[in-house]
Amino acid sequence: MKNQAITIFEDIGTIDYKKAWDYQEKQFERIVKSKLFNREHPDSVKEIVHHLIFCEHPHVYTLGKSGQANNLLIQEEFLRKINAGFYKINRGGDITYHGPGQIVGYPIFDLEQLDLGVKEYVFKVEASIIETLAKYGISGERLDGSTGVWLETKTPRARKICAIGVRASRYVTMHGFALNVNTMLEYFSYINPCGFIDKGVTSLEKELGRVVDVDEVKKLLQENLRDEFGLDFAP
Repeated sequence: MKNQAITIFEDIGTIDYKKAWDYQEKQFERIVKSKLFNREHPDSVKEIVHHLIFCEHPHVYTLGKSGQANNLLIQEEFLRKINAGFYKINRGGDITYHGPGQIVGYPIFDLEQLDLGVKEYVFKVEASIIETLAKYGISGERLDGSTGVWLETKTPRARKICAIGVRASRYVTMHGFALNVNTMLEYFSYINPCGFIDKGVTSLEKELGRVVDVDEVKKLLQENLRDEFGLDFAP
């Protein structure tokens, strides 16, 4: 690994999806500009500062650039009825849902600085989620051919607990993961989650049979991401 950069961590609470997307773009452009400056001025290199954002969103569906619009199973009028937004966005993957009780994480990392490829990056995000679930006695798994974290993948009860959708440009990442903690799972019934029609969705609350402390999960998740990526958080 190259010299470790500082990582800014922010929990920005509940925020409109588009506002969070715009904020991600701002941090993404900041890192890209630093990288370009360093290449053009090797004698006065700027430190790369990674950014890790946690938040929650009001009800919203997002469709990745390779997704199929028909995986949204409802019309615009019904979207309004259930107070949900809809965005076509520039990450990989298909359609997913974000909403209250779900931890959304946006790691904006320079993979070159971390000496990682995109596949390794996704693997480490999944590992961080799996380690977090293990603290609650839940065995998270990977599913061949699909990013994210699943439960009981070898059974007819296979179900997803964390979706992952990433964009990487100039080896800088955007978008990220959505871990279902106390999520309103009925909102997934209006889509084919991540394009699947034969697999379910679950949450920590559903698996444990109780409401889970979201702040506690965030703390564990931040620590596991720190350890998995070797991050050095700014004070």
